[in-house]
Amino acid sequence: MQNIQKINQDWTYVGANNRRLNLFENIYPIPKGVSYNSYILLDEKTVLMDTADASVQKEFLENVSATLNGRSLDYLVVQHMEPDHCALISDIMDKYKTATLVCNQKTLTMIGQFFDINLEGRVLLVKEGDTLNTGKHTLSFIMAPMVHWPEVMMTYDTTDKILFSADAFGSFNAIDGNLYADEVDYPNQWLDDARRYYANIVGKYGIPVQAVLKKASGLDIQMICPLHGLIWRQNLSWFIDKYQKWSTYTPEDKSVVISYASIYGFTEQAANALAFKLAQRGIKNIKVYDVSSTHPSWIVSESFRASHLVFAASSYNAGLFPAMETVLLDIKAHALCNRTIALMENGSWAPTAINAMKSILADLKNITYIEPEIHIKSAMKSTDENQLDKLADEIVKSM
Repeated sequence: MQNIQKINQDWTYVGANNRRLNLFENIYPIPKGVSYNSYILLDEKTVLMDTADASVQKEFLENVSATLNGRSLDYLVVQHMEPDHCALISDIMDKYKTATLVCNQKTLTMIGQFFDINLEGRVLLVKEGDTLNTGKHTLSFIMAPMVHWPEVMMTYDTTDKILFSADAFGSFNAIDGNLYADEVDYPNQWLDDARRYYANIVGKYGIPVQAVLKKASGLDIQMICPLHGLIWRQNLSWFIDKYQKWSTYTPEDKSVVISYASIYGFTEQAANALAFKLAQRGIKNIKVYDVSSTHPSWIVSESFRASHLVFAASSYNAGLFPAMETVLLDIKAHALCNRTIALMENGSWAPTAINAMKSILADLKNITYIEPEIHIKSAMKSTDENQLDKLADEIVKSM
């Protein structure tokens, strides 16, 4: 049985879900799975937009075959060479002997790295602005290097005004039947995972994303079809604005995310106390995370959302508690900037956490540190609570 769905008269969705996979790219938890999206154009010529992951091979090939319904495949467009989208290139090119593979030069080089297949005479190389006419439709190719690999390109159907956006505008989560963002409660059910997807997968590459958004602004886009997640056909500007904020490292919310590393619970107590003091001062949407039990990808994502970040950590081995070090290194790796940060440390005899945290965060751009720094020795005392009140006041004042 094939899970295919027409998205208009000529285009059909032929993707597949994987709800059994625990880790995306073997690092990011995906408790609600992930989709591998692919699309077929049935025109005078037939076009397949990308393939899928090897884990969904059988279903994907069945979807393609059922949609073609006896027709040959004329073109396979390869927009991105990560294996979750390119794993079945060899299967497709072997099954459809007359198909031409459409890609750019960097993609062709990567195909040679991933596959040992003979494509002689079966490749159409394209570059920025090149077009492919399939009959009624004309496809235009947009290079999108480093969004988030160097070979990435997008494809714009000038006839139906559809942007096939590769990994951009995607999200974690399998598709539960509803294929379109306007068919679900996206802000409450999908946005957090879309942000976590962007921040961790694409987040480091804000400048290249900005370059592509500038190109896209000159197009009449009526639909966005990404390689993961839901299709956008309504209120596109709302989601594009999220990408505008994320790629310029502009906070979505004036709010506070508190991340703590606690050994015996005393640092956790201080983190919770600060959260309540901030709430009493009117701050909303505060989030508190234990870095020992929260995957770093969530904290990276939340750091893209909120304007103010608080890191509270125990000193450990004359340095920093390892789980906090991992989180901060991940934030650094994703080039976060334009944030206001407060620091708290706990150390019974030789507090070292704040200096270690500052050392890791030193390379982040446009960071404002809030005073006072909080130095706790073992457990909170009344004097520490007074310092927390001062810090809460300063955080509110900085907003």
